[in-house]
Amino acid sequence: MTLPYAPRFAFYDGKLQRGSSTSSFQTIDPATAEPTANIHTTTPAAIDAAIASAQKAFPAWSATPAIERARILQRAAALLRARNDDLARIETRDTGKPFSETSTVDVVTGADVLEYFANMVGGGGMNGETTQLRPDAWVYTTKNSLGVCAGIGAWNYPIQIALWKSAPCLAAGNCMVYKPSEFTPLHSTVLAEIYAEAGVPAGVFNVIQGGGEVGAYLTQHPSIAKVSFTGQVSTGAKVAGSAAGGMKYVTMELGGKSPCIILPDADIDQAVDGAMMANFFSTGQVCTNGTRVFVPETIKAEFEKRLLEKVQHIRAGDVLDSNTNFGPLVSKPHYEKVLSYIRHGIQQDKAKLLCGGPEKPTWLSSHYDKSYANGYWVQPTIFTNCTDDMKIVQEEIFGPVMSILSYKTIDEVVARANATKMGLAAGVFTNNLNLAHQVVAKLEAGITWINTWGESPAEMSVGGWKMSGVGVENGRKGLEAWVKNKSTLVEMGGAVPTVFAKL
Repeated sequence: MTLPYAPRFAFYDGKLQRGSSTSSFQTIDPATAEPTANIHTTTPAAIDAAIASAQKAFPAWSATPAIERARILQRAAALLRARNDDLARIETRDTGKPFSETSTVDVVTGADVLEYFANMVGGGGMNGETTQLRPDAWVYTTKNSLGVCAGIGAWNYPIQIALWKSAPCLAAGNCMVYKPSEFTPLHSTVLAEIYAEAGVPAGVFNVIQGGGEVGAYLTQHPSIAKVSFTGQVSTGAKVAGSAAGGMKYVTMELGGKSPCIILPDADIDQAVDGAMMANFFSTGQVCTNGTRVFVPETIKAEFEKRLLEKVQHIRAGDVLDSNTNFGPLVSKPHYEKVLSYIRHGIQQDKAKLLCGGPEKPTWLSSHYDKSYANGYWVQPTIFTNCTDDMKIVQEEIFGPVMSILSYKTIDEVVARANATKMGLAAGVFTNNLNLAHQVVAKLEAGITWINTWGESPAEMSVGGWKMSGVGVENGRKGLEAWVKNKSTLVEMGGAVPTVFAKL
């Protein structure tokens, strides 16, 4: 069988390492369930070589003036934008997300973050602080590069997440060994080649391939100074525990079960649009999804009526068609997991199915290319009359499954919204901005929105509370996660403390 994409290998020392693999696996097009490329698993010896390549590059790269690093990364951002559509097609083939999304969000927002951090370090973002303690004593601080860092990517936003990690890492003078998800690896070596073309020196950005065993070997390696991981809570807890044992710096961007709260005075159309975005964008495969939609009893019927009308605007189909706005789930295991939750919601939780369900979408057999018949397609699914103790309400599904819960008072909905071990995101819809700020202030989540959902610009620091993560990405605080600080006290009047002075 001739596959549409060239094999993917490890990338280090500034080039593809075709001889570094002893086994391989296939990546699958979610829309058709057909293989797209062979991925060669990186061996432990090759991982060691990739780390050694980064160690060799680190002294020169960290010593490169920040403005020079900035210029190189700005060239990489320009290359990403110039090749946006080609990269978006790769992401669509790899993730199943429609081209209408990958071409306007995935590559674009990744390039924005790269440019943001390049501009930050180029404009003095690596500068420390100076404090005068007294007339003859000063304290100054410096920001120092960490060393060789590990980046572990997720499968839902492959190239965006790779850039969210590598942009501040490289801008701060570090080197990275990056492992993409084994489900969506096609972007990884393409990004490495773009970095190299932009002038990033050999060894500064490296790629290894494989599953959990490859990630575990990388994150436990004694030469790794920091681990940045994006993924599910259970895996993140293990990665963080392993990294903590080696006293490594960590950033963990994990899952959520976020509340989307509709307040009584909200504009119904705006609230419905927000709930749709919070549940069905990227086929619901977004960690910040607002899957628990809290609606006041007084407007629940009207809200559901408008919701059913607007669900009709979801258009599944040819993922390369610009009119398509809903794709398949990313893989067969994930497809089966999401279907099991939908069936549980119907059979065990006894929630009312407002629309959707576990059956194959009808358009697969009647309207579109038959090659899609075996793809991992599901229907946008909405449950109502849900209660807080239902499995579909408590656990992260990571698919297009909305749960509607009714409430009576503001205090009640805040308490119920916070009754989860996760705290990634939350949002409020209302015409009363004063009330919105009051409610948001009480919500236990690291990312919050008012009258919108999902946007995470480069300027906005994002990170979870509770079990949803450690640290932040992006924004001014995002750079701090990739440096270590040194404080120096300078005594200009003499070095001997007064207590030991001659009597």
